[in-house]
Amino acid sequence: MSNRSSLPPMDATVGEAQQWLTDGHCTSRQLIDGYLEFLQGVGRELNAVVEIFIESAQQTADQSDQRRAQGKCFGPLDGIPFTAKMNITTQLGSSDASSPMLRGFQAQEDATAVRRLRAAGAVLVGKTSCDEFAMGASNETSSHGVVSNPWDRERVPGGSSGGSAALAGSHGWSFHLGSDTGGSIRQPAAFCNATAIKPTWGRVSRRGLIAFGSSLDQICPIARDAVDCQSVLQVLEGHDPLDSTSLRLDSSSLPPIGRVALISDGLGPGIDASIATAVRSAAQQMASQGIEIIERSLPHLEAANACYQVISTAEASSNLARYDGVHVGVRGQSEDLQQLYETSRHQGFGSEVRRRILLGTFVLSAGYQDAYYNRALAVRELIRQGIDQVLEECDALLLPVSPFAPFPIGERIDDPLALYACDILTVTANLAGVPALALPCDFDEEKLPIGMQLMGAHGSDHALLEFGQRWQRWNDKHRALPQGSAR
Repeated sequence: MSNRSSLPPMDATVGEAQQWLTDGHCTSRQLIDGYLEFLQGVGRELNAVVEIFIESAQQTADQSDQRRAQGKCFGPLDGIPFTAKMNITTQLGSSDASSPMLRGFQAQEDATAVRRLRAAGAVLVGKTSCDEFAMGASNETSSHGVVSNPWDRERVPGGSSGGSAALAGSHGWSFHLGSDTGGSIRQPAAFCNATAIKPTWGRVSRRGLIAFGSSLDQICPIARDAVDCQSVLQVLEGHDPLDSTSLRLDSSSLPPIGRVALISDGLGPGIDASIATAVRSAAQQMASQGIEIIERSLPHLEAANACYQVISTAEASSNLARYDGVHVGVRGQSEDLQQLYETSRHQGFGSEVRRRILLGTFVLSAGYQDAYYNRALAVRELIRQGIDQVLEECDALLLPVSPFAPFPIGERIDDPLALYACDILTVTANLAGVPALALPCDFDEEKLPIGMQLMGAHGSDHALLEFGQRWQRWNDKHRALPQGSAR
């Protein structure tokens, strides 16, 4: 058991926890033991954490303390706890993407992102639940059960990175790896009062990320504040020779953000009034600090979600074709090959995954590819051009993350179109491949978190994060923790 009197406050960021270690107020072993208690208590109650690596985490923390005693600390993440989403491979534990299809799958090596973090001294403490194969917006499709929102345990935490967000919104000291295909890190961050960035596509290696939509997926950090996200991104980023899609991006010469375009399309019909009001208020607060605010419309935003659904399901159907019970995945019982495929996929895939595979197969089928998939690719290019056009006038785009607040568990799970509506404001960044930063903004009348997002030009990740740090000096809503975070 840890001595909590020697530990940082529960809302402490990674940077603040690291300062406690540096100042000798506590050891990494004490910090890790305290965080493991949280995971075994509140983390389990929320159903956010699937596996906890107690012995390994304690051993790694002891090694960090030995380095620190010798003056050989690896850097700002040394001795700090982190978790990885179940669709990110780790040698420790399993990596089943929260799907029965991969139940019990143990990876032979860490994903590049995990390997880089562990090399920087960060301590892997557990794996978090997610929607099956990262397909969902509520964390209700996980084979490990529904995850609860820490601000209201009868509501969803968002998805697909709901487990990561539930932990980030409940406690400090740590950071978490999630993934974002169409908003899967930003929407949960907004629902749980955490900070998260979807990097420029290619900035972070996708090696070891179990694919959903390869041209959209990105491994992402989620934490208490923008400083923590930037510290993690600086370790994650960089070319990976084992991932041909990873990039070398230099954003050191980008000027600070001084002009922001408030996107009017994200504040109109279909957007909860409390969310539109909160984002407009945030824009006014930025203006009071010297940021120039202009209001613009984002071309083709109304077509983005339909475009995303076509492209993402097409890529999902291709990526998941390997899971047939013969090459990869759980194997059904049958002597007939065709029946074996059918049995294996029926047993291994949940209804949402099957739905998206069927949609993707349809839009790629002969006679329909031109009408749907190829047209979606053309719209995707128009969306990219539209973002570039608006960014010629400003440094970043401002709009809400979600059109509505966290909704009750079970309210939308049987209505796919209602669930897909969660993505209408987030998919644009994935389609264009640009970075997008989700920041806590305010709380609504029911004391539920409201998040806003800033999108920037390709490669402007660190400029967004530095602006996010400024915002969080002006507005401290990210410091709030829900009641019941401590046991």
